[in-house]
Amino acid sequence: MEENKKIQEEETMQPNDETATDSMNTDSQENTECQESNENADGAQDTANAEVDPLEEAKHQIEELKDKYLRSVAEFDNYRKRTLKEKTELILNGGEKAITAILPVLDDMERAIENGVKTEDPAVLREGMELIHSKFMKVLETLGVKPIDTADADFDTDVHEAIAMVPGMGDDKKGKVLDCIMKGYKLNDKVIRHAKVAVGQ
Repeated sequence: MEENKKIQEEETMQPNDETATDSMNTDSQENTECQESNENADGAQDTANAEVDPLEEAKHQIEELKDKYLRSVAEFDNYRKRTLKEKTELILNGGEKAITAILPVLDDMERAIENGVKTEDPAVLREGMELIHSKFMKVLETLGVKPIDTADADFDTDVHEAIAMVPGMGDDKKGKVLDCIMKGYKLNDKVIRHAKVAVGQ
């Protein structure tokens, strides 16, 4: 009887041992998976660190800045060449507008010369010259050219050039423009020729 009891106890204990073994295997497998997961995470982190290499990033930034610099230099060079070309054309053809405006006056002068041969009346010639002069002054005004006013004006060194000083004209004429020897002109408020005048002293 005692032997039968021992056999039964051994048979009862065997499943428990198997269960314990299974439990140990499961724990071991879980530990292995955890280690593999940690190793994978560490490997991914190392890969990420390897991808963000400071040297490579600096080289990339240098290439971008170099490209921007070369583009800026090329754009500035094109701008400089274009500006130089426009300036050269302006110097060569800058008087085109003025010449085109004056050509009709030249035509009137040629017609007046031709008609002057046909008449000896001074009044007719004078009238023709006055018309041409008036037309020419209008053309100059359209170009921004205006004569400097000197009638009863105070002497101003900005627009006048004194070529004669006239003494003994009285205190009221002192520092005044007495006579205009040669007219002066302004181009868009810039003096292009000073008026040559006689001034009271």
